Amino acid sequence: MSDKIKVGITQGDVNGIGYEVILKTFEDPTMFEFCIPVVYGSPKVMTYHRKTIDSPTNFSVVDSAADAQNDRLNLVNCNAEDVKVEFGMATQESGTAAYQALERAVKEYREGMIDVLVTAPINKKSIHSDAFHFPGHTEYIEAQLGEGNHALMILMNNSMRVALATVHEPIAKVASLLNKDLIKDKLRILYKSLKNDFGIEIPRIAVLALNPHASDDGLIGKEEKDIIKPAIDEAVAEKIQCFGPFSADGFFGSGDYRKFDAVLAMYHDQGLIPLKALDMECGVNFTAGLPVVRTSPDHGTAYDIAGKGLASEESMRQAIFAAIDILRCRRNEEKIHANPLGKLYFDRRDDSDKLKNLDTNNKD
Repeated sequence: MSDKIKVGITQGDVNGIGYEVILKTFEDPTMFEFCIPVVYGSPKVMTYHRKTIDSPTNFSVVDSAADAQNDRLNLVNCNAEDVKVEFGMATQESGTAAYQALERAVKEYREGMIDVLVTAPINKKSIHSDAFHFPGHTEYIEAQLGEGNHALMILMNNSMRVALATVHEPIAKVASLLNKDLIKDKLRILYKSLKNDFGIEIPRIAVLALNPHASDDGLIGKEEKDIIKPAIDEAVAEKIQCFGPFSADGFFGSGDYRKFDAVLAMYHDQGLIPLKALDMECGVNFTAGLPVVRTSPDHGTAYDIAGKGLASEESMRQAIFAAIDILRCRRNEEKIHANPLGKLYFDRRDDSDKLKNLDTNNKD
């Protein structure tokens, strides 16, 4: 049996660039040295995309991920009916196909057939239905696979990691959604993820302010003084190494982000504009805080270039690598803490320098 990590990859929106970046990623045969890829989608749609962009990547159709072949791109058929591809169009049909692939991938993850999940981009409006009433992948996966845990969106590239206190929320609602408990919860999840998922022993986290100039000591808003700073202070009391709140423009403009292992931004664009401006092509979206390892490319459906062979596969490749690395890091952490030693002390009541075990259950 192969010990390679089995990576489940959902097709995303069939009218976008999802299949193109998947096919281009596995044109490089060395990718099969790192994982066994399983795409959830449609054989006919993949064949259509493959011919459109003239990709040399071959694939095998399997009944489920349990039958996935080594050194091969595998595909599980999730769409019972023929799916019409209309490049650059947001259609209900493409949304239904995207949801069917995601649903099947989640089911097979629950059954232990895949190890990690990588999702190609969806159109949030097209996929929205009675079955999928979530703002995006993150919220759906939290509901399906979270086991009661809260998700935290982390976007990362070669320059930084940015986590979001609020995600897909209208900017008019952000201030009302922020509170001390929310920020502390996000800091706890981020700190734990940096340790367990990235192997950083003592992570350093920067926390951004909400208002310009970090409110200038209350002159431009009260959120920093009343919510963000108290949350930071209480997190520090829990031995979480976090600092701030920092004014976002000066923080990124001065390059201070290089001094930290991660940044907690208050809202979506505050953190993602600088991240994508610095390096969008290699960006990866990671859903932290959940038992499942889920990543995705940090770009959308890119309808404007769909079917033209112009899409870069680098973000998809990095998303696959990130999922593999994070799972390996988690497994290593589990091994390290699997059999902890009992506490030892020197017994000074006699002349012996022998260590004594404080575990009263150990009689040896």
